[in-house]
Amino acid sequence: MAQGLFKVMKEGADRVEISVLAPRWSEPILERMPEVARSIEMPVGHGVLQLGIRRKIARSVRRYDFDQAIILPGSLKSALIPWLAGIPRRTGFVGEQRWGLLNDIRKLDEKRMPRHIQRYISLGLDKGHAVAGRLPRPSLQVDRSGLEAALDRFKLDTSRPIVAFCPGAEYGPAKRWPARYFAEVARRKISQGWQVWLFGSGNDREITEEIDTLSGGACTNLAGRTSLGEVVDLMSVAKYVVTNDSGLMHIGAATGCHIIAIYGSSGMEFTPPLTDKCNILSLGLSCSPCFKRECPLRHMNCLNQLSPDLVLDCIRQSG
Repeated sequence: MAQGLFKVMKEGADRVEISVLAPRWSEPILERMPEVARSIEMPVGHGVLQLGIRRKIARSVRRYDFDQAIILPGSLKSALIPWLAGIPRRTGFVGEQRWGLLNDIRKLDEKRMPRHIQRYISLGLDKGHAVAGRLPRPSLQVDRSGLEAALDRFKLDTSRPIVAFCPGAEYGPAKRWPARYFAEVARRKISQGWQVWLFGSGNDREITEEIDTLSGGACTNLAGRTSLGEVVDLMSVAKYVVTNDSGLMHIGAATGCHIIAIYGSSGMEFTPPLTDKCNILSLGLSCSPCFKRECPLRHMNCLNQLSPDLVLDCIRQSG
C-alpha cells in the first residue's frame, strides 16, 4: 500500500530519490519496487522505545542529507528518528502528541480517505491537495533468475496451471477462512489437473498442513520454507490466488495474479486488493465487519457461511 505513495512522488518529480526505513523482513519487497533507491533497516520493533538505538539510527540517517521524511505510522515513537536526524521537513498525521517532532502536520479525514493507500498518498502531496483520479496500482518486479532457482530448489514446475492459497492472517482467527473450505477447493481443482501451492510464514504451517492433509496430501506446502523474495517470484506464476485479507493478498495483487479475496471480520473498503483482476467475497452480514481478532458472537458466520462453491464459481467464471 505504501508503494502508491512512492509512485506518486516519482511521477511528481523524476529526480526524487526515495529511501525507506523499515524492518529487515520487508527488504525483499522494497528491492522489487523500482521507485525505491535504498532500504534502511529499522531494528526496533513495534511499540518498543529503545531510545539509544533510535539515536544511533538517526546519526546514520543524517549522512544522507534528506530533505523530507514522511512518517506513515501514527505513533510518537515513529517520529523520533526523523526529528533526531534533523531532517528539515517532517510530514505526518496528527497523533500521539507529535507536535514539535513533526513540522508538516496533516489532519486525517477518515471519511474522505477511507483507504490506507489514499492516506499514504496524501502525505506525498502538498498540504490541502486532494487525492484525485485512479489510485496507482502496486507492482513488484519478478526476479526471473530467482524464480528459476526457486522452482529448482522446491522441485516445482509450471506445466500445469497453479492456484495459490494464502490461508494465514496474523491478525487473528476471525480473518481466516476455515481450513476445510480451502481443502475442498484444493480437492476439486487437483481433480481437474491443477496444482495447489500453499504459501505462508512458519506460523501458518499448522493450517497449511491441515489443508494438505484434508485434501489428500496432494498440495505443495511452501509455508515457512520460502524467503519473502521467493514468495513474490513463485506467486507470480500462479493463475489464481485464494487468500484471506492479509499481507500476502497484497503481494499476490502486485505480481499480477487474479485475486480471490475472502473477507470476514475486516472491511474490504479499507484495504482491498489493489488490482483490477480480483473477486472480493464478503457476505455483508449485519454483524460484520466487526474488526475483532475473534468472533464476539462465537459463530464466525461471516466465514463459515461463505462456501467453497463461491470461490470455485469465481475461478470458473473468470476463465
